[in-house]
Amino acid sequence: MEVISRERDLSRGLESLPVSVWPPSEEPPPFQYSPEHVAGAEEDTDPSEITFPGCNCLTASCMANTCSCLRHGENYNSSSIKYIESEVDYARPIFECNAMCRCGEFCQNRVIQRGLQFRLEVFKTVKKGWGLRTLEFIPKGRFVCEYAGEVLCFREACRRIQVQTPEDSNYIIAVREHLYDGQIMETFVDPMNVGNVGRFLNHSCEPNLFMVPVRIDSLVPRLALFAATAISAGEELSYDYSGRFLNVPLIKREQEMLEEDDIMKKPCYCGAKSCVGFLPYDSSLCYTPGKQTFGKVSQGNNCAFGIQKD
Repeated sequence: MEVISRERDLSRGLESLPVSVWPPSEEPPPFQYSPEHVAGAEEDTDPSEITFPGCNCLTASCMANTCSCLRHGENYNSSSIKYIESEVDYARPIFECNAMCRCGEFCQNRVIQRGLQFRLEVFKTVKKGWGLRTLEFIPKGRFVCEYAGEVLCFREACRRIQVQTPEDSNYIIAVREHLYDGQIMETFVDPMNVGNVGRFLNHSCEPNLFMVPVRIDSLVPRLALFAATAISAGEELSYDYSGRFLNVPLIKREQEMLEEDDIMKKPCYCGAKSCVGFLPYDSSLCYTPGKQTFGKVSQGNNCAFGIQKD
């Protein structure tokens, strides 16, 4: 890919690295840039509040056998996630060291909180609106970016979906974490008005990123995206909106929500050989009993969810 000087920074200095835009003559739809989650309307939980205790490690970098943050095992190896695809029953939760921890800022268990590690660019695609690509090589397993936005309650997420028109873009994502005891933890994030570079990620049926909920200061997870494979400079970044990629099988009802109402879905332009033809669609946020009203998915992030078992 031709290396071109890109002085414009979409993040306005809020990221650890500038985020360029291409072409320079065009402007993405306006939004407030925030590298981390913010509290949305009617949301009692402040995602920036520190609620977790810190570890007492006095070493420069924490070790799994002594650090309370690593009681489930090490999370990273040389900044790459230690993701085990063979964990069929459950995937262990990821907790990074936080602001209350006594370890150093260069602790190996501090990855997501350091921000962008690779130069990224928002660019105009042919059919999918705006997209996101990398300007440099990204090794497999490395952290790429977060999907940050307003953290919503279920009621507000449904309200926003139902007031959308067919022309509106929908960025709301619902992350459902299935706990070992059968409980389900839900997190709803909307970067439409307030968000970060992750809001420009498009869907792909054969993505090069996968999403993992990572907790740092509080129970509200930060939605981290890691490289599922080695990614070349200039390659578009994408993830599977349905959450099925590199993840445990969906339970029956969740599978039905993704497969029903094909007439309401929008076409997928990912171009993958295994493309299913439509963007993932989760009607659980889009339907009101007694009304024939459904949320409209868009070329941006749509009504979908990822599954991550704790």
